[in-house]
Amino acid sequence: METLSHVLVVDDDREIRALVGEYLKKNGYRVSLAADGRQMFTLLEESRIDLVVLDIMLPGKDGLSLCRDLRTRSNLPVLMLTAKGDPFDRVVGLEMGADDYLVKPFEPRELLARIRSVLRRTQALPTHLAPQPPRRYRFAGWVLDVGTHQLISPQAVVVTLSGAEYRLLQVFLAHPNRILTRDQLMDLIQGKDADHFDRSIDLRVSRLRQKLGDDARAPTLIKTLRNEGYILATAVESEL
Repeated sequence: METLSHVLVVDDDREIRALVGEYLKKNGYRVSLAADGRQMFTLLEESRIDLVVLDIMLPGKDGLSLCRDLRTRSNLPVLMLTAKGDPFDRVVGLEMGADDYLVKPFEPRELLARIRSVLRRTQALPTHLAPQPPRRYRFAGWVLDVGTHQLISPQAVVVTLSGAEYRLLQVFLAHPNRILTRDQLMDLIQGKDADHFDRSIDLRVSRLRQKLGDDARAPTLIKTLRNEGYILATAVESEL
């Protein structure tokens, strides 16, 4: 029997929690509910959660801080909710490691579609697009451990990656010294759910460059080819 995906909804508004929870249950998901960060981490320890729907405005630690804390522990997919429509909040949410972002008020059907999309694209890339990944990649003095999702710098420092940053780097490492258009990158990261009008790939590349210490004004690792896309311009060694 197929196991239902388990979604954890974290929101201090009891009515929103209940409504979202009931809607997701009716659409085939297991659901747990939490009102704050303390309850969230308790449920994460007690249950196998597949995705977290996390509100930004929470009592105590806000959702952005909780997302950042969660990223230090795992690459569990996170979809952030907020009543704020300022693009700055969306950028900060993505920087903290969120996989997607939805502004309140929202249509339940859109939330459901985004949850399905995030769950699909956080699974393994389609077999016709990417081979079974090796245990680790080595490039320009860096090491990416596929098993632990750890990025280790040339100075042997572990650099934390969000789930989106990890998937993007893995795509680049699987296709070194090859020009990848924005659409190709979106396809490889998100599969059939890719929105080719979504320019968040540029933000993700920018954040990944920062993690790699790659100067955005004159990058040497992930280079921009005007009107073409991006290229990882370095040799890559794979260890199976």
